[in-house]
Amino acid sequence: MYHGIINIYKEAGYTSHDVVAVLRGILNQKKIGHMGTLDPDAVGVLPVGLGVGTRLNDMLSGGGKEYVAELYLGVTTDTQDMSGNILTRHEVTQSEEQIKEVVYSFKGAYEQIPPMYSAIKVNGKKLYELARKGQEVERKARHIQIDEIEIMKIQLPVVQIRVVCSAGTYIRTLCDDIGKTLGCGAAMKSLQRTRVGSFLIENAITLDEVKKLVQDGGLENNIIPVDAMFPNLRAINVDEAYFKQLQNGNRLTLEMIHESGSFEDNERTRIYSGQGVFFGIYRYEHSTGTFNPVKMFIT
Repeated sequence: MYHGIINIYKEAGYTSHDVVAVLRGILNQKKIGHMGTLDPDAVGVLPVGLGVGTRLNDMLSGGGKEYVAELYLGVTTDTQDMSGNILTRHEVTQSEEQIKEVVYSFKGAYEQIPPMYSAIKVNGKKLYELARKGQEVERKARHIQIDEIEIMKIQLPVVQIRVVCSAGTYIRTLCDDIGKTLGCGAAMKSLQRTRVGSFLIENAITLDEVKKLVQDGGLENNIIPVDAMFPNLRAINVDEAYFKQLQNGNRLTLEMIHESGSFEDNERTRIYSGQGVFFGIYRYEHSTGTFNPVKMFIT
């Protein structure tokens, strides 16, 4: 069984769940899960957890993301992208300067109402299931952050933008909101995710490439170990005499570790056995002088 994270380049036409299903067949293992849904028509970075790597999902989901998107000005659709049914059409009379002013005004904190065509649940029902039945329900605005927004090209009615944003941001909705502010409407024409946290598009591999790497025996070189996802945490080795306590996920005391020096209260560390095997993330508690498990990753 494979363990770790693999950076997949999701191609158009696949849902994120499709990618997982195909990987399960290629790798012949069930424990696989994607980290961050990408629309079927969108392409780009989709980190996927393998084996114990699936336990990383809740620890990595907050990382920043980068996208390159195309807005199609002058139309609105029921899905907020060009795959949906067109609701309105307007002539685009705004100047390039007006467009730039509005686009750049979205930088910073932003209260965004999620689209109906999304997997968010309201009263136990996924929004897209309700939307397909022609139902629309009230959605609460969510606090998101647009860290960077840049216009890459204007070729009316299409505007290409680059966006760096917090997790939970819907680029389709951003496009729709830009169109509303301009007064002419807009829908997302295309979307490419170029980064998720430290995962970059230039390092992503397609499903066909995964299949070939498995056949050639080279896939391991493209799987990022779980502990490599926490490079800023101090690595600590536990004395072999206390291996049983480590194996059982017990709290550890200072006398059980090799490292000397002081630790900050609530400091998180990477814990390894005396043989260098990564076991998990622990948090130091100053009042008790102990390291307490946060998340275990040993198989």
